Amino acid sequence: MELHFAITAFATALTIIDPVGMVPLTLAVTGSAPPDAQRRMINRAVLVAAAVIFAMALVGRYVLTYLNITLPAFSIAGGILLLLISIDMLFARTSGTRAKPEEEREAMERENVAVFPLAIPMIAGPGTIATVLLLVSLSRGDAARTTIVYVAYAVALVAAWLCMRGASLVMKWIGRTGVGVLTRLLGIILSALAIQFIINGLAQTPLFHHA
Repeated sequence: MELHFAITAFATALTIIDPVGMVPLTLAVTGSAPPDAQRRMINRAVLVAAAVIFAMALVGRYVLTYLNITLPAFSIAGGILLLLISIDMLFARTSGTRAKPEEEREAMERENVAVFPLAIPMIAGPGTIATVLLLVSLSRGDAARTTIVYVAYAVALVAAWLCMRGASLVMKWIGRTGVGVLTRLLGIILSALAIQFIINGLAQTPLFHHA
């Protein structure tokens, strides 16, 4: 059971953050900056994203309880959101949960690209926040499972940092075509996970319990 949960947590974290998919986005946002400035922006972006993700992991469960949102309801809602994101990944469309071009231009003008759009929403977007909340809720307070969730997102963030720091090399090795192929493969995995979250949520509703 713990192994199954660990596989789900790691697969979800890696696919929703999509480290390889960050490569062209990183180059687009930081490409004109000097190498030292790029490094600082990427480091700050990952740190800010990590702070947001782990803060939501800590307090998110209590927020859901306070708002009286049940786990099945959040599982269904999170699954639908992830399904929409996976469709964008499959068809190589810019997700609505990412920054819009005009928002990226505004951020560049304000020189705050590390926080927006790099950290939020490119790394710690609505999909990432939804999945970490969902996985922490699914852990049901179990220490081992909660630790697995934290480790899964830590690994995904490190992978994102490595891909962002080596964006030029990654693009040189596999090119835009390779990035597109990997993103589509991750989109397929994410869509399957999304459907499973929806099924699990529906299975816990009174309608299906009485069926």
